[in-house]
Amino acid sequence: MSFQQGLSGLNAASKSLDVIGNNVANANTIGFKMSEAEFADVFANSLNGSGGTQVGIGTTVRAISQEFSQGNITVTNNPLDIAVNGKGFYRMSNNGAITYSRNGQFQLDKDGYIVNSDGARLTGYIANAAGALNTSTPADLKLASNDSMPNATGKVNGVLNLDSREAPPTGAFNLSDPKTYNSSTSVAVFDSLGNTHTLSLYFVKTAANSWGVYGTSDGTQIGAGAIGTMRFKGDGTIDTATTTLPFSVSTPVTTGAASPLTYKLDFTGTTQFGSGFGVNSLAQDGYSSGRLSGLSVGADGVIQGRYTNGQATRLGQVTLANFSNPQHLQPMGGNSWAETSQSGAPLIGAPGSGTLGVLQSAAVEDSNVDLTAELVNMITAQRVYQANAQSIKTQDAVLQTLVNLR
Repeated sequence: MSFQQGLSGLNAASKSLDVIGNNVANANTIGFKMSEAEFADVFANSLNGSGGTQVGIGTTVRAISQEFSQGNITVTNNPLDIAVNGKGFYRMSNNGAITYSRNGQFQLDKDGYIVNSDGARLTGYIANAAGALNTSTPADLKLASNDSMPNATGKVNGVLNLDSREAPPTGAFNLSDPKTYNSSTSVAVFDSLGNTHTLSLYFVKTAANSWGVYGTSDGTQIGAGAIGTMRFKGDGTIDTATTTLPFSVSTPVTTGAASPLTYKLDFTGTTQFGSGFGVNSLAQDGYSSGRLSGLSVGADGVIQGRYTNGQATRLGQVTLANFSNPQHLQPMGGNSWAETSQSGAPLIGAPGSGTLGVLQSAAVEDSNVDLTAELVNMITAQRVYQANAQSIKTQDAVLQTLVNLR
């Protein structure tokens, strides 16, 4: 009589219950991937080639395989919570030791690095001051917290309607006398240090279909006369044959910025119709310095920094890594895996490229454990354990019968 089959069944069922219990325990663990026990039958070695008459000696756990199927995506309020939708792992660095994870719960440490709860740093492509990415080698992602550079105004674009019914004012232009101009508007412009200056524009009808454009910078008139003259055709559109756009503007500044401040003033699209003066659009391309006010991560992993001056700059890009055989990654605990010889070398790239999945900011990937299925599997494993225990009990009863023979 042999108890081997029953004992191996007990061990296998116990191991299966351990795997199921671990899955159930991690049903709420972000980025967790469930495991499954794989079994194989066992036969004793035979030298006489007994063929079909050989009886197996039980079962064994051949492998504990992990299931890397997609988990559900749950939205959060943290922009640095990032979920992977598809294939791929985050590449983490802990003092040079590289691990891989599906847990996208990140935050910034005191030095500005993006880290997980264990302090391992997320790696990716670094951006320079101009926002250009260095895609040669992934490095620890560090988000710069310095102010964004200001940008001096280079062009002012205005689209207006000047009232053709207006009469030319009497007297020379005087910014202090509203009777010497027909209409006016203003826009803020910026010098090379990001200081704001107010550009005020005054429109003076000089003759039929002809308008002079005057300007002031911070209340001081620009030049001795008009900045330029706009002439219109009979249909109310600008006569480009006699009007040269854009106008050139140059104003001195005393803020320590580059002086003079020079820019182009373009009124392309302006009309002269028989309706009231109106500003359809008036915009310029300069801006002041700004402080980092928020972050966002795109589906392609690009991290955008939003600044108080309304600008956005690329600060870096999260990279993903994939493996030819992820089932043979070495579990390291803490929702991380390590590369092995059987997993293959990591294939690193930007999210959405090749076979890599895309990212979703302010979201996390839930565990892929199906709790209902695991509870059913637990009942099945329990019954298997009980059946194997019954097999041992039966073997014992048969052996006791033989011992009691007279």
